[in-house]
Amino acid sequence: MAVITVNTTVSTSFFLSTSCKPKPFIVQPLKQQLPLLKPFKCLPRRSSSVKLNPLISCSAIATSELVVPSKLEQLAAEFRLLREPRERVKRLLDFAAAMEPMAESGRVDSNRVMGCTSRVWVEVGIDEEGKVRVAADSDSDITRGFCACLVWVLDGSKPEEVMNVSTDDLASLNAGLPGGSGRSRVNTWHNVLVSMQKRTKQLVAQREGKFPFEPFPSLVITSDGIFPKGSYAEAQAKYLFPNELKVDELVNLLKEKNIGVVAHFYMDPEVQGILTAAQKQWPHIHISDSLVMADTAVKMAKAGCQFITVLGVDFMSENVRAILDQAGFSEVGVYRMSNEQIGCSLADAAATPTYMEYLSAASRSTSLHVIYINTKLETKAFAHELVPTITCTSSNVVQTILQAFAQVPDLSIWYGPDSYMGANIKELFQQMAKMTDEEIAAIHPEHSQDSIRSLLPRLHYFEDGTCLVHHLFGHEVVESIKEMYSDAFLTAHLEVPGEMFSLAMEAKRRGMGVVGSTKNILDFIQDRVQEALDRNINDHLQFVLGTESGMVTSIVAKVRSLLEPAKSSSEKAKVTVEIVFPVSSDSISKSSSSLSSGVQSAKVYDIILPVVPGIASGEGCSIHGGCASCPYMKMNSLSSLLKVCCNLPDEENILSAYKAERFKLETPNGKSVADVGCEPILHMRNFQATKKLPEILVNQILHPR
Repeated sequence: MAVITVNTTVSTSFFLSTSCKPKPFIVQPLKQQLPLLKPFKCLPRRSSSVKLNPLISCSAIATSELVVPSKLEQLAAEFRLLREPRERVKRLLDFAAAMEPMAESGRVDSNRVMGCTSRVWVEVGIDEEGKVRVAADSDSDITRGFCACLVWVLDGSKPEEVMNVSTDDLASLNAGLPGGSGRSRVNTWHNVLVSMQKRTKQLVAQREGKFPFEPFPSLVITSDGIFPKGSYAEAQAKYLFPNELKVDELVNLLKEKNIGVVAHFYMDPEVQGILTAAQKQWPHIHISDSLVMADTAVKMAKAGCQFITVLGVDFMSENVRAILDQAGFSEVGVYRMSNEQIGCSLADAAATPTYMEYLSAASRSTSLHVIYINTKLETKAFAHELVPTITCTSSNVVQTILQAFAQVPDLSIWYGPDSYMGANIKELFQQMAKMTDEEIAAIHPEHSQDSIRSLLPRLHYFEDGTCLVHHLFGHEVVESIKEMYSDAFLTAHLEVPGEMFSLAMEAKRRGMGVVGSTKNILDFIQDRVQEALDRNINDHLQFVLGTESGMVTSIVAKVRSLLEPAKSSSEKAKVTVEIVFPVSSDSISKSSSSLSSGVQSAKVYDIILPVVPGIASGEGCSIHGGCASCPYMKMNSLSSLLKVCCNLPDEENILSAYKAERFKLETPNGKSVADVGCEPILHMRNFQATKKLPEILVNQILHPR
C-alpha cells in the first residue's frame, strides 16, 4: 500500500479505517504511529418531543459539492429546533457519546488546543485522495460534543472547504451554555476550528513542497527558568539576570541622593533588567506606560525624592516636568538620559504645520480634538487654543470618544495623530454598527445601533502619523502569524496597522486576544496565566507580542512571579509560557553553513524547531533592540543613567543638556505653553474619575474661543 510522505524532518503517517479500505494520511503534528481509528459515525438522532429534521446521510453528503456548508446548515437546523439551552446541551452530549474516543497516543501535549477551559486534543491529516481527515477529543463531555460536531462537518472535506469556514459560521449553531460559562464554551468551539485550519494549511504547504515559515524568536518561561529560542531571544534573556554589582552600584546612588526613576515599558532590556532587580532594594523605581510615569513621579516627590530621572522619549520628560509643577513640586529636578534630542516619530508627526492645518477644519463645526497622550506638550497647547482638546491613552480612547458623542449633540471629533489607531477606532465603530443594541449598550450604555451609525461621518482622524515600531506589524508579519501562530494568544497595541488589528480583534472575539495599551497587554497575559494555574493542568501558553519588544522584561517578571510559587508544590501542574517576538524578514540574518554548524535545535513539547538566527542591522533593529524596537528608547542607556545620578546635585552645571526645563514658551494667545498644554491632560483625568467630559470642556466645545 502506498503511503504519502513529505520531505520534512517532522513527518510520519498513520492509517484511518474507512468503510472501504484503510487509507494512509499525514498527521499534524507528525509525532508517532497511531492505531487504527474507526470511521466517524453520522451524528445520532435523539428521542425528543421536538421533531428534528433527519440528518443527511454520510454517503449523500460526501458526494455533495457543498459538503461543509450543507453540514453546517444541517447542524444549525437541528439546534434551531431546540430552543431551551438545556435541550441543546443534551444534544451536544449525544454527539459526544457517539464519537469514537481518541487513542491515548493522540492525547499528547503537542495536540492540545490553546485557550480552552478544558483539555482538548486535535489531530489533522490529509489522505491519499487529498481529503482532510480530522480527529478530536476532550476531557469535558460538552466540549467533546463541540469537537464531535466539527469532526463530522470537516472530516473528509477538501482543504479549501476547511479553510473557508469562519468562526462566524458557527454562531448560528447557538449550542453553548447560557451565561459566562457558555461564552467560554463557544470560545472553545472557535479555537478548535482555528487549530484544525492551521494544521490543514501547514499540511497543504508540505504536500506542495513549500518552504515553511521559520518560527519567530521567543522566550519560554517555566518555574525552573527561562529558555530563549533564537539569537534575538538570547539577547533579550541575557539582561533578565543582570550583574549584581551593577544593580548594587545603581541602588547605592539612588539611595544616597534620593533619586526616583520612572521608565517606559519600551526601555532597553539591559536597563530594564537592572531596574527590575533594583526595585527590590529601592521602592522609588517604576516601569509603566507614559501616563502613569508622570503620576508616579508625583508620588515619588511626595515621598521625598529630590530628583526624578526619566527613561523615555522627550515628551515623557516634558509631561513629568509639567505635571510635577502642576502638583506643586517645582523644586524637584527632572532629568533626561541624553544630551541630544530623544525623539518620537509619532509625536514629531503632530508637531507640524500639517497637523494644525488638519485641525483648522474643526473650527467650522461643533468639535472636540482628542489627542493621543504620546505627543509634545507644545502640540497639546497649540491645538487646545485652536480647538477644545482632551488627551487620551490607548486604553481609554474608545470610551472617551463614545462619551463625547453621547454628551454633546451633533459633535464632530478630530482624533490624532496616530493614523493606524484612528483607522482602527473607525473600523471598530463600523463593527459596532452591526451589533445589536444590547451588545452596544454593554460597551457604552448611552449608545445604540442608530447612534453609532450617525456618529461615523462625524469621526475624523489624522492620516499622516505613525509610530515606526508599530508600523512594522504589517502584511508580512501578519501572514507569518496566520501561518504559524493563528491558534496562539495574540496581543496587539491599538497603534498597529489595520491588518494586524483585524487579526487581533478576531482573536479577541474568541477569547484568544487583546487589543489595547501596554498595560492591557500585560494584564491579559497575567490573567491567562493565572487561569491556567487555577485549572492545575499541565499547559503551554503561547503569546504573540504585538508591540515593542522592550515589554518583555515586565512580562517575564510578572509571569515568573506567578509560576515560581508553584515550583515548591509537587501537586501543582506544570505551566509554561512562551513569548513570541514577531520580526520581518529584513530583520533576520540568514544562517550560513559556517555560522549555523554549531547551532542546536530547540525542542518544545514534541516538536523540534530550528533556532532562529538573530536580527540584522536596520532602523530600529540591532542585537539590543530588534525589529519591533524603538531606536529612540534605546538612547536611554545604563551609562547615561549612572552619569546623571553620579553628578546630582548638578552644582557644576554638567547636566544642563540633560535637564528637562520648564516651558518658557507662550502660545499664540500669549499664555504659558505648560499651563495650556496641561489642561487637556487634566480634562482626561477628570474623565477617568467621573466617566464624563468635565463641564469646563463641554462649555469650551459649545462656546469656542
